[in-house]
Amino acid sequence: MIAKIVQGSGFKGAVNYVLEKKDAHLLYGKGVRLKDKASIIQSFITQSKMKPNISKPVAHISLDFSAQDKARLTNQFMTDMAQEYLKKMGYENTQYIIVRHFDTEHPHIHLMINRIDNNGNRISDKKEKLRNSKICMELTKKYGLYIASGKENVKEHRLREPDKSKYEIYRTLQLAIPKSRNWKELENELWKSEISIELRKNGSTNKIQGVLFSKNGYKFNGSKVDRSLSYSKINLRLQQNEWSLNLQSKPSYQNKTDTTSKHALLKDLVNTLNSTANSEYDAGLLKQKFQKQKKRKKGLRR
Repeated sequence: MIAKIVQGSGFKGAVNYVLEKKDAHLLYGKGVRLKDKASIIQSFITQSKMKPNISKPVAHISLDFSAQDKARLTNQFMTDMAQEYLKKMGYENTQYIIVRHFDTEHPHIHLMINRIDNNGNRISDKKEKLRNSKICMELTKKYGLYIASGKENVKEHRLREPDKSKYEIYRTLQLAIPKSRNWKELENELWKSEISIELRKNGSTNKIQGVLFSKNGYKFNGSKVDRSLSYSKINLRLQQNEWSLNLQSKPSYQNKTDTTSKHALLKDLVNTLNSTANSEYDAGLLKQKFQKQKKRKKGLRR
């Protein structure tokens, strides 16, 4: 589960957005009149006027789940998850509605929340993004939900700049790094996809401290593309690639052993053949001697 948080100034547009979507399903509402959209909007506005100097009283949060968990994500399950999330985020003592949408492959719900609580106080958003990430992971693990690895579920065709260029750099690097043994080879691989590299030095020294990737006029630090793509981590992988490829190009001890074994087997085979040939030769001599003795005995009998 992941959550995206947006602050807004008007409840009318926000409520209309979540409720007018095709197949939108209002799952739950707290502290608002649920007669119709107008009643919900007016309920939010009335309470927000308790703190009229707050320019953005709207908190719009989208809770997104993996399609892998679709069978488990009933309306009740998602409602319970949303309420537990809101409580942990400090939004328990205020108005909110929970609306489910069905317009994407992955199940998701929208939470429309009043940042002005029931006592007329503004709910703090201090370190909200950090708390949000921790709580989402905590709930995901608690309920055994699917945890996506890296950027595997990104819908590239839906991305907008600069995220589109950033993801193209990420995807290209995943293919280019395993093929490269050094930064020059990596640069050549990336250039095929019109991505350039800039190694950043530490002040006036020659010590490299970072890497910058550029595409379509946008520049990104390696660690901003992905935590696994910092200069130090890429450099380590390139060194490992070089070591591995060099090792493969050298004749190994095993190969020498195999060659020695083949020579030994060939020698044994020759000895065996010689031994067999000698045995057959000796047997022939014995046969001839036996036949001569037999003829002599017959001559004496006559």
